[in-house]
Amino acid sequence: MGNKLILRRKINLRYGKIESIFLLYILILILAVVAIVSAIMCARQKTKLEFYQKDAERLKDEFKEKENYLKKEALVAAREQLHTDRQKLDDEIRQRRSEINRLENSLSKREDSLEDKVQKVTDKEFELNKKYDELLDKEDYLAELVAKQLNELERVSSMSREEAKNMLLEQIKQELAQEQIQLIRENEQKIKETAEEKSREILSQVMQKCVIDQVIESTVSVVSLPNDEMKGRIIGREGRNIRTLETLTGVDLIIDDTPEAVVLSSFDPVRREVAKLTIEKLIQDGRIHPVRIEEVYEKSKKEIENKMRQEGEKAALDLGIMNLNKELTRTLGRLYYRTSYGQNVLRHSIEVAQIAGMLAVELGADAAEARRAGLLHDIGKAVDHDQEGTHIQLGVELARRYGEREEIVHAIEAHHDDVAANTLVAALVKIADSVSAGRPGARRDTLEIYIKRLKKLEEIANSYEGIKQSFAVQAGREVRVVVQPNVFNDAAAAKLARDIVKRIEDELEYPGQIRVTVVREARVTEIAK
Repeated sequence: MGNKLILRRKINLRYGKIESIFLLYILILILAVVAIVSAIMCARQKTKLEFYQKDAERLKDEFKEKENYLKKEALVAAREQLHTDRQKLDDEIRQRRSEINRLENSLSKREDSLEDKVQKVTDKEFELNKKYDELLDKEDYLAELVAKQLNELERVSSMSREEAKNMLLEQIKQELAQEQIQLIRENEQKIKETAEEKSREILSQVMQKCVIDQVIESTVSVVSLPNDEMKGRIIGREGRNIRTLETLTGVDLIIDDTPEAVVLSSFDPVRREVAKLTIEKLIQDGRIHPVRIEEVYEKSKKEIENKMRQEGEKAALDLGIMNLNKELTRTLGRLYYRTSYGQNVLRHSIEVAQIAGMLAVELGADAAEARRAGLLHDIGKAVDHDQEGTHIQLGVELARRYGEREEIVHAIEAHHDDVAANTLVAALVKIADSVSAGRPGARRDTLEIYIKRLKKLEEIANSYEGIKQSFAVQAGREVRVVVQPNVFNDAAAAKLARDIVKRIEDELEYPGQIRVTVVREARVTEIAK
C-alpha cells in the first residue's frame, strides 16, 4: 500500500515536470510568435514611414513647382498691368499738356486783347481829361457870365436873388397844386368807374356760379290724414291724446273743418317738425294713446336731431370746412328747419359761404376762411328762439365758446354793421350776405306786408314838397322820385335822396337794400305849325 502511494507520487511528479516543460515550450513559442509579429509590424511601419516620407517629399516638390509657376504668372500680370497703367498715365499727361498749351494760347490772346483795350482806355481817358479841362474853362466862363447877368437882372428888377427864387418857387407850387388836384379828381373818377365795373363783373360771375334752390316755409305745417275719422282718434277720449301731443311737442294742434288735414302751429320750426313726424308715424302705426305718443315722440325727436347733425355735417363737408366743433355742427344743422323771410337759413348760409369764397378767390384773399365765416355768420338764428339777444350776439357767443378764431368771430359780428368790418373776409361775408338775401326771389313776404311796404315807401317820398310823382319799383327794392326842376336844383336833389334814405332806414324793416333815385329833368316843348 505504501509502495503504491510512493509510485503514484513519482508518476504524478513526472507528469508535473512534463506539464511544466510543455508549458515552457508553449510560452517560448508564444514569445517567438510575438517577436516575429512585432518584427513584421515594425517592418511594415518602417515601410509605411518611408512611403510617407517619399510622398511628402514629392508633394513638397510639386508645391514648390506650383509656387514658382504662380510667382511667374503674378510677375507677368504685374508687368502687364504696370505697362497698361504707364500707357494710361502717358496718355493723360499728353492730354493735360495739350490742354495746358491750349489754355496758354488762349490766355496769351486775351492778354494781347487786354493790352489793346488798356491802350484804348488810356487814350480815351487822355481825351476825356482834355475835354474835362476844356469844360472847366467853359464852366468858369459861364459862371462868370451868369453872375454878370444875375447882377444885371437884380439891378433891373430891383429884386435880390433869394426873392426871385422864392417868387418862382411859389408860382411853381401853385401850378403844381392845381395840376395835382386835377390829377387826383381824374384818378378818383377813373378808379370809381373801374372799381364799379370790376365789382359788378365779379358779383355777376359769382352769382352765376352759385345756384341754390330756396325752401320756403312758414310758421305752420299741415299733416294730411287718411280720413276725417282720424281727427277723433288724434283728439282722443276727452281730449287726452291732443293734450299729450301739445304738452310733449310744445306745438298747437288746430283741428277744424278742413277736410282730412291737421294744422300744426309753432314759432319753433324744430318743434313743429318733430310734432309733424310724430303724428305721421302715429297715423301710420294706427295706435294712438298717451303712452304710444310718448314713445313715438322720443323716436321722432332723435330722428330730427340726427337729421340736423347730418345736415350740419353735409354743409361743412360740401364747403370743405374741416375741424368744426361737433356741438357747433349740430347747432348749424338746426338752421335746416329755420326760415327768415321765407328763406331757408341753412341754404342761405351755404350760399353766403360759396359767394364769399368765390369773391375771395377773385380778390386773392383766404377762400377757406371766407367760406367758414360765411357758413357761420347766421349761426345765432339757431338759438334765438330759446335765448335772449340778437342772432349776432348769440352767434358771436357760440363761435367763441366753441373755439373759433377771432377773424371768424369778427366776420359774424360785422355782417350787419353792428361793428365796422375791419378785415377783408368780414367785408366779403357782408357783401355775400347782401347778395344772397337781396337778390330777386330769395326772400318773400306775405302779400299784406309787401303792399304795406310799397305804400310806405311812396308815402315817405311824397311827403316832401315839390314832388311830382314817386314809384316803388323792382319789388320794392328801388324808389324813383320825380321832382319839379324849378323847386329842386342838383344839390337839393342830392340832399332829398339822402333824407329819404335816412327815413326809410329809420321807419321801415326790409331785407337787403333799397335804392332811392331822384329824377330832375327840364322839358322844353315847341309845336311846329
